[in-house]
Amino acid sequence: MRFVTYASPAGDDRVGLVDGEDVHGLEPGTTLLDLLDADGLQEAGERATASPSETVALDGLTLRAPLQPRSIRDCTGFLQHLRNCQGAADIPVDERNEQFPAFYFSNVAAVVGPHDDVPISPGCERFDYELEVCAVIGKPGSTIALDRAEEHIAGYMLLCDWSARDLQMNEMALRLGPAKGKDGANTLGPMLVTPDEIDPYRSRNAFDLGMTGYVNGELVSEGRWDSIDWGFPDMITYTSRGTHLRPGDVIGSGTVPSGCLFEHFAMRPDEFRGWLQPGDEVRLVIEQLGEIRHRVVAGVKAEPLSSGY
Repeated sequence: MRFVTYASPAGDDRVGLVDGEDVHGLEPGTTLLDLLDADGLQEAGERATASPSETVALDGLTLRAPLQPRSIRDCTGFLQHLRNCQGAADIPVDERNEQFPAFYFSNVAAVVGPHDDVPISPGCERFDYELEVCAVIGKPGSTIALDRAEEHIAGYMLLCDWSARDLQMNEMALRLGPAKGKDGANTLGPMLVTPDEIDPYRSRNAFDLGMTGYVNGELVSEGRWDSIDWGFPDMITYTSRGTHLRPGDVIGSGTVPSGCLFEHFAMRPDEFRGWLQPGDEVRLVIEQLGEIRHRVVAGVKAEPLSSGY
């Protein structure tokens, strides 16, 4: 099943089941997070098919983020991405990345829809996208065993972790991890795709599905999901150690190799196309999960701080 959240012609936002070129809407007032809390995706899909509140054409719908997550943990699943970036970031790839899938918490208040304009972060001159996939937790759990981890996944979505590279590098020199460099926007969408839809593409510890990124129609990023080193079962087992994962929590894969401008800047600086600018269009695609498309716009001016100490 494929679920979207969309702007209904009736004037509210609704959850709907994608059926070919149509969307079968559920009753007003129900969110995807409500359905995950009730462990009700299967029943909701059947209800939407049998007695939809409305049926509308998918083409032309204004899509929202499928859900507003309770948390976002973004992991480093693709180690080649780190290797590709290490020179320009002046951060050698630590061998501990091969011992566990490191992650950071991102900003749930910064989630945007799959076609929303994305403003450049205040004070940023090196704005970038990151092409990722994410898993959405549907079954709560704590200290989850590796062989049971996939049972906790309600579905998958495309994730774009928008990044202010100059701010990020300045912050990470303090060894506190990314903060304002990753605080501006996180795209989720365009739909939540349940695991059964992509199970036929299972390969290695992931799925044999292509991931591509375009800037102004130019192919910039091209990779495959099954090149990942740490699959989602490992990420779920690690992130759930000694704590609780809840329905609606999002686990990000990290960037697929070649899946951001920073990698190209690091590996081929003489050929670098430049950072994102107002007016640029970014289109990211993952086979079977759909695509997102954004226009980059100017951001607000950074407010000055006090003179300091």
